[in-house]
Amino acid sequence: MSPAVASGRWLRASFQPAWDPGTGDPGRRGFLAPDPRARTLLRVLVSYPEVRFVLPDRVGLEAAADARLIETLMRFLGRQNWLLTRVTSSP
Repeated sequence: MSPAVASGRWLRASFQPAWDPGTGDPGRRGFLAPDPRARTLLRVLVSYPEVRFVLPDRVGLEAAADARLIETLMRFLGRQNWLLTRVTSSP
C-alpha cells in the first residue's frame, strides 16, 4: 500500500465489467476513463477539497475527512449504476 493511501482514508469502487480497470490498466477505464460521463464524474470528485487523489479504482481522502462527507460521496457514487456496482470506504 502506498504511503498516500496509508495516511488517509479512501473509497474503493467495484466497477461494471465494461469499466473495470483490472490489473495493469494504465488509466483507460474506471474513474479515469475518457468517456464524457466518467470525465464529468472525475471533475465532480476533485472539486471536493478533501479529495487528495483519484486512481482508476479508488478515491483518496484527507485523514480528517468528515463522516458526513464520506457518506455523501458514497451515496453519490452508489447512484452511478452505469459505472459502479459497489463502493466501500476504508475503516
